[in-house]
Amino acid sequence: MLRTLSRSDWLLLIVFAAVVLTLPWTMQPIGAAYPDLLQKFAIYGLFAIGFNILFGLTGYLSFGHAAFLGVGSYAAVWSFKLLTMNVLPALALSVAVAGVFAFLIGYVSLRRSGIYFSILTLAFAQMSYNLAYSVFTPITNGETGLQVRAIRASAETPLRDGDVRIIDQALGVQEVGIPISNLFGMKMSGYPGFYFCAVLLIIGFFIALSISRSNFGMMLKAIKSNQNRLKYTGVHTRPYLIAAFVISGMYAGLAGSLLSITDPIAGAERMQWTASGEVVLMTILGGAGTLIGPVLGAGLIKYAEQKVSSWNEGILHDAFSLLPGPVQDFFVEFATLFVGEGWHLTLGLMFMIIVIFLPGGLMEGFRRLRRALTSGRSSASRTMSSTSPVQERG
Repeated sequence: MLRTLSRSDWLLLIVFAAVVLTLPWTMQPIGAAYPDLLQKFAIYGLFAIGFNILFGLTGYLSFGHAAFLGVGSYAAVWSFKLLTMNVLPALALSVAVAGVFAFLIGYVSLRRSGIYFSILTLAFAQMSYNLAYSVFTPITNGETGLQVRAIRASAETPLRDGDVRIIDQALGVQEVGIPISNLFGMKMSGYPGFYFCAVLLIIGFFIALSISRSNFGMMLKAIKSNQNRLKYTGVHTRPYLIAAFVISGMYAGLAGSLLSITDPIAGAERMQWTASGEVVLMTILGGAGTLIGPVLGAGLIKYAEQKVSSWNEGILHDAFSLLPGPVQDFFVEFATLFVGEGWHLTLGLMFMIIVIFLPGGLMEGFRRLRRALTSGRSSASRTMSSTSPVQERG
């Protein structure tokens, strides 16, 4: 698979890794350099990359990917409760459980295509949400959410009053206060937690890049281009689709485990249809089918969610302080519709503008800008060459 990567692909990977690892410095001018937000950039960027493997490469639109995000979160927390607070078993268990769950859902859903496939995935996700919220409460703890507790003091202590953590107890790990996930003693909070998520984002980007350039990726693109033609030539496309669905689900499970690693709690709200719709918006805003686009879309939405939703009337009055009183009040009243609790209206408008004017997402906008700059430079060079003095013949 490594042989399929060109020199430009390796350069893209190096630049991507450098940009991700320097986010704590480059995000300071826009006020997004604190660890919690950076962790969300990395986690949801990974989620969007995995979703793009299915939607961007095959054209199959899933409205139920949040189910795998939630399953990964629950699996990680149960790993913390039963095994150890070390993050490695939690990652492995989350990816494995999400992969099995994705295979079961994909095996059924991929019997249909188009809108019928999308509705099937949405139905499975809503079923998963309702099961986690009300039916499987002994496993998920219902609306309260599944949380990590201190190790039980003795074998006679009821399980609900404490966690087991077999591996930690066998190793004699001493807990002080609320248990925090760790990587061999390094706490997964603050900037260490971000860099752990960032490394996994870079690895996930590398895997997605390799898949896109491989023969398997070419087959997925061919399915998106003309699946019927492939079937007529004798190619059985269903195994490729199931493999793409499972890989995409494993990415979502990994993102869900990272949510529980950075904040050891899992709730059913992560499996709601709104979470599935959010990753669709991330991918389309950034550019479906591209490698960088989904990560950009995830960062844009999470930044807007954190910043625009925190703006209030006081901040707006300061922003319009140069205007006369009545005019200032009018603009503040109008702007409050788009900020704070109404930030989703801003997201909707932004989505409409990009879909109407940039159907290929932000990446299409960058390509248009690059073409405009390139054509401008080439036209300028042609003008200079045509106006240059002709040398006299000797």
